[in-house]
Amino acid sequence: MAAIFQIFRKETSPYEGQKPGTSGLRKKVTVFKQPNYLENFVQATFNALPSDEVKGATLVVSGDGRYFSKDAIQVIIKMAAANGVRRVWVGQNGLLSTPAVSAVIRERVGGDGSKATGAFILTASHNPGGPHEDFGIKYNMENGGPAPEGVTDKIYANTKTIEEYFIADLPDVDISIIGVTSFQGHEGSFDVDVFDSTSDYVRLKNFDALHGVAGIYAKRIFVEELGADESSLINCTPKEDFGGGHPDPNLTYAKELVARMGLGKGNTQAEPPEFGAAADGDADRNMILGKRFFVTPSDSVAIIAAYAVQTIPYFASGLKGVARSMPTSAALDVVAKHLNLKFFEVPTGWKFFGNLMDACLCSICGEESFGTGSDHIREKDGIWAVLAWLSILAFKNKDNLNGEKLVTVEDIVCQHWAMYGRHYYTRYDYENVDAGAAKELMAYLVNLQASLPDVNNIIKGIRSDVSGVIQADEFEYKDPVDGSISKHQGIRYLFEDGSRLVFRLSGTGSEGATIRLYIEQYEKDSSKIGRDSQEALAPLVEVALKLSKMQEFTGRSAPTVIT
Repeated sequence: MAAIFQIFRKETSPYEGQKPGTSGLRKKVTVFKQPNYLENFVQATFNALPSDEVKGATLVVSGDGRYFSKDAIQVIIKMAAANGVRRVWVGQNGLLSTPAVSAVIRERVGGDGSKATGAFILTASHNPGGPHEDFGIKYNMENGGPAPEGVTDKIYANTKTIEEYFIADLPDVDISIIGVTSFQGHEGSFDVDVFDSTSDYVRLKNFDALHGVAGIYAKRIFVEELGADESSLINCTPKEDFGGGHPDPNLTYAKELVARMGLGKGNTQAEPPEFGAAADGDADRNMILGKRFFVTPSDSVAIIAAYAVQTIPYFASGLKGVARSMPTSAALDVVAKHLNLKFFEVPTGWKFFGNLMDACLCSICGEESFGTGSDHIREKDGIWAVLAWLSILAFKNKDNLNGEKLVTVEDIVCQHWAMYGRHYYTRYDYENVDAGAAKELMAYLVNLQASLPDVNNIIKGIRSDVSGVIQADEFEYKDPVDGSISKHQGIRYLFEDGSRLVFRLSGTGSEGATIRLYIEQYEKDSSKIGRDSQEALAPLVEVALKLSKMQEFTGRSAPTVIT
């Protein structure tokens, strides 16, 4: 009989700043490698969960394969055993995309009939990876969605008072080989089940994976299932440092794909493909491109919602409702009004969508930060969004496959603008700003809202051609499902013509503060929907920067990234 593993109680003391953001705890790898740093957060999580979701439970532990993931998986397995977890499921090589984890929690049944009650997901999403870059960890609940604020607040409270953690003296498990490894403890068996990373996700349903975990799904779905040529895949071998690149699917970082699609600064020799897409490190975000054409994430979710019932069999019986995060453009609002759909505006963070989906109030949702999803799981899903667009393209071209000119991505977007109007949209990110300066800027903007006449006088002094502000507030959300209230979710200036300015402090950076400025100009006149975005947005951009005194507060003359 195998030796019984022992459980050890280890003394520890709190670290400051282990507060989970909208997508868990993200810090530099060097921070996570500090003695007991990871252990503190994992134990704080176990302590925050109901006992029946730990003792005798089944947990998923995997991630996007970034640097330090394999070490962290072994630590979490040993701590899970010590805390009374019955079994841990690990994707082969520790790889599972964030949407795949959600699918596994919701759909997978173990050989003994077990179902998962939650998951530790090891990812910092679109943040770079490597020994001196970012690592992250977040917990997802039994519905497959991120832990709600009630749980993350409890985790954070525990990190501030933690004095001990528990860990078992198990040997490391070989997570490269599919199969079950069993151990015996004083309270019974503990199993580690390493399984095929793609099977459960694929059962639910030209691509750049940026060397993230999306690559394993892209090969299985686009090549093996749909018959695409493997040459249509770029950077589909997962790497711990994402090949030295930045795994964020946008025009700045997906350079190779952008060049192939004819959107680079230089002219490409070959004719670009008709369709291109990218996913981030953990495959929950996506970017959609046509030939020499970029689809904004805000437009993407609106267009998917507009065509969903016609083009996606899953929605054939109709949509329950749609939702977007507050900073996302109002393009989805216009579609919802036109189609008479329930509509919700929620704070940034996918957990808010999850509540609506669990209550059967929402079918499709999205956020401007390249996240799109539906109620098939409780996470945003980059590959799902790509398949949705392929379905729309197939529908629009179903009578046009005889060699004539195809209806393109650009055609579909322009037709949408002609019907619903165009929301010119951009986001300015000011990364690693001094935290004190960022808070001062936000406080200044809130105080400014006390008098709209004063705000409008300032705006007219900056640009007389900009519409007046009719509402200004600090966004607050009351969840229609559980009644919880989320305050201080961003500062909004809403204009008479439907345009908006939004200022928000982001919770997804690993150090310093990140100010996100969202600028949205709505244009209903169909003769003006073809303007260059920078030209159309220039007046509002000038107003936003001067109204907020961005340079005075931050010392920055330009943003770090413009999306």
